[in-house]
Amino acid sequence: MYLVLIIITVIVCALLGMIVLIQNPKGGGLTSNFSSQSQLMGVQKTGDFLEKGTWVLAISLMVLSLLINVAVKSGVSSTTNGSQYEEQIKKSLKAPASSSSTAPLLPGTAAPTQAPAPKK
Repeated sequence: MYLVLIIITVIVCALLGMIVLIQNPKGGGLTSNFSSQSQLMGVQKTGDFLEKGTWVLAISLMVLSLLINVAVKSGVSSTTNGSQYEEQIKKSLKAPASSSSTAPLLPGTAAPTQAPAPKK
């Protein structure tokens, strides 16, 4: 689920970037008073479509971000991973301390025999 949301978010981000770059600047500046006379009817309709598309993609990006946050928190439980690590630590602490003279045996070697304790 998390991976699907990430892929959809990347696609929405790419589309949002393209739509923003396609739009004509509507900003102010020095030319804001003179630019209203040069717009044609077709350009206005295209601008409305691109503006609505920008809003839809921006809102969907925010919703996807929230969904990813919820999916990550519910999908990966820190207590589950933490309990596994704690269990391994407890096992290693509870294991009896072995003497340093015992070493792991290699395959094909015979186990060393202990000499009997001397009699007093």
